[in-house]
Amino acid sequence: MQFLDDSLLPENQQPLVIQVAPYGPQFVPSDSDDIPVTMAEQVQKAVDCWNAGATVLHVHVREGDGKGSKRLSMFNEMLARLRDAVPEMVLQVGGSISFAPEGEGAEAKWLNDDTRHMLAELNPKPDQVTIAINTNQMNICELLAEDDVAGTTLADPALQAAYREMWIPSGPGFVAEHLKRLQANGIQPHFMLADVGQLETVERLVRRGVYTGPLVLNWVAIGGGADGPNPRNLMEFINRCPENAVLTVESLMRHVLPLNTMAIAMGLHVRVGIEDNLWGRKSERLSSVQQVEQMVRISRELHREVATGKQAKAIYRIGEQYTSADETLSKLGWVPNRQPGTRGATLRRAA
Repeated sequence: MQFLDDSLLPENQQPLVIQVAPYGPQFVPSDSDDIPVTMAEQVQKAVDCWNAGATVLHVHVREGDGKGSKRLSMFNEMLARLRDAVPEMVLQVGGSISFAPEGEGAEAKWLNDDTRHMLAELNPKPDQVTIAINTNQMNICELLAEDDVAGTTLADPALQAAYREMWIPSGPGFVAEHLKRLQANGIQPHFMLADVGQLETVERLVRRGVYTGPLVLNWVAIGGGADGPNPRNLMEFINRCPENAVLTVESLMRHVLPLNTMAIAMGLHVRVGIEDNLWGRKSERLSSVQQVEQMVRISRELHREVATGKQAKAIYRIGEQYTSADETLSKLGWVPNRQPGTRGATLRRAA
């Protein structure tokens, strides 16, 4: 990513893409009156976030009892309803889901990672599925203060102990196969990266031809195995991104607002919603819709345009795939692979 003399001027920045994660799968309905439970409520929440200015929807699904769904059929129903209700929105399914087998004999067919690879079989297909890179700790409680979770089930020490030990299984074999299946089905992977090391792994996947598409990613600054919400971490991550990556800033609780404000000023993109944050100012709850509205206000104060659904899809390059590692490197702005016999720095070919 490049910062030229005029890069901070809003007329030279892409319109702001606002991701929203309004379903908060780590919370239960008693934790917040902003958690939709019925299918109709979940769809209406998407409509409300769209009307507020969000153009990317991070999708999780709840069963009628309020628990997170692991049924492929429920996700298919949700996606079908969302396609009708918010047809211009980018639908991004959270890739942490492991589907539970449904129906007689299903368990014998779904083994090992197949329950996660089924994300590539969603119908109707989403625009994106998120993917983590490298097996890693995901202690979402490391940064939490007592007042962050006051009045929620996450204030329970036993539950916090369980979340502190959470980790993401995302080894090389799973990642390569998952990328293959997603791309074969025309679903864009949205990379959720916790540090520069994970970005380097993605670059190696590109250089080896394992992934051949646009680089659309979140910098996930939640601590506990990921970068913390330190602006120096953000700038180092930006410095290591290729020129044509699309970067969204994601953080946790009241860190979300200051980091997103920096992102808007720098021409990056933002994520909000109760999956990440429950608060405005200290001790004041803020709904997902209100968080979207806040991003719109800040962006307009900085005279930066907010993306339409059509613009968001163009910025994300939804539907684009490339034919080779060389083409992907060129499209992303990374230098080409070293050719046999080449010594010294690997340079872009002269025009």
